[in-house]
Amino acid sequence: MLEKVSGFIQSHQLCQPESKLLAAVSGGIDSVVLCELLYQLNYTFAIVHCNFGLRAEDAEADQLFVKKLAKKYQVPFFTENFNTRAFAEQEKLSLQMAARTLRYAWFEQLRHQEGYDFIATAHHSNDTTETILLHLTRGTGIAGLHGIPAKNGHLIRPMLALTKDDIYDFVTSRKLIWREDVSNQTTKYQRNKIRHEVIPVLKEINPNLEETMLHTAERVSHAEAIVAAYIGQLRTQCISQTQEATYLSLAPLQQATGLPVVLHELLRPFNFSYTVVLELVEALDGMPGKQFFSPTHTLVKDRAQLVITPRNLGSFGSIMINEGDTEVTAGNMHFSIRYVDADQYKLSTRPQVAALDAEQLHFPLRLRAWQEGDWFVPLGMNGKKKISDLLIDKKIPANLKQQTLVLVSDQSIAWVAGQRLDNRFKVTEKTQKVVEITLLKS
Repeated sequence: MLEKVSGFIQSHQLCQPESKLLAAVSGGIDSVVLCELLYQLNYTFAIVHCNFGLRAEDAEADQLFVKKLAKKYQVPFFTENFNTRAFAEQEKLSLQMAARTLRYAWFEQLRHQEGYDFIATAHHSNDTTETILLHLTRGTGIAGLHGIPAKNGHLIRPMLALTKDDIYDFVTSRKLIWREDVSNQTTKYQRNKIRHEVIPVLKEINPNLEETMLHTAERVSHAEAIVAAYIGQLRTQCISQTQEATYLSLAPLQQATGLPVVLHELLRPFNFSYTVVLELVEALDGMPGKQFFSPTHTLVKDRAQLVITPRNLGSFGSIMINEGDTEVTAGNMHFSIRYVDADQYKLSTRPQVAALDAEQLHFPLRLRAWQEGDWFVPLGMNGKKKISDLLIDKKIPANLKQQTLVLVSDQSIAWVAGQRLDNRFKVTEKTQKVVEITLLKS
């Protein structure tokens, strides 16, 4: 079995013989085998152990056992106690997810602090099988089918080529002792249910299930790399960003094979579910303006593109501008303000710049989100116009409409920020002092 593990490490380029490793050891059978393998293969390693404070006296006994294990191999021993329940409650995580988060954060901190090259865990091929089946049960894309990667940054899994039967054979031949976690036998956890009730049935159909799953995971990983390269090319062609939003052009996707999967991958950074993406694909030929939501973002189908914004963008209430202020920030938008004598001022025609007659303003001014019913007198006109109509005329997507700000003087709107000035506040030949407000990127 030493040759099998050594060959796996070399073929997957997990580490070099001179690498310094931190071995994550719980005291269970798998991690005990990991220690023995690293020792027999002459790796320089230390043992790290987490006490999550969840199993009372059993946890203390595990910690003592692992400490003795480090003494047996004459290697450094590091341990940490966590208040996992408090962390889970604080972060609104399950206990298992909280423990995982705490564990890997501490491992990486310790690795960097103590000068080790990699963190080695005792995952094996049965873990890969369980992970794939669990992902399939919950629903997954291609990323959920590659199982557990042999290497992920500084994290390595040298035992992935081994089955649980291999591990039992090894501890028998080496007369190794380990600690048994009774929680591994309960089926109240989803992974344990798959391990004890589902996999035995599947092994009746395929006795070599773990080996088959491992090979499948490897093929999926290679396929995933191909897909990632394709999606990367499309992302370059399709996606552009501004301060306010991300824009996804639909034209490059017209010939894309498997459009729902492609769109799901492109939208993955914005947390849109596959179900939402299917609804989006059905709506692509429909009228523009339909909105779709993820936990973090809003997406609007806007003619030939998709417009994506954070769901809380621009939600800031209102901001006051006092006379003499030179800058203010409202939500994700930053404004600079300057006061110039009219005879020294050069008028700008950019919509991001508002040149206002100081005499017509009543400080403090107020920046706020526009509201239904708001109206102003557009520059060059004498009649009123609703801001909602202006935004429609300019074909501004619904989720960007929500970010539109207005500058209010007394009860009158002086400027639709970044869009159009109010005619009543424009600079004229009679203007003596100009207040210039410029919308900048934050």
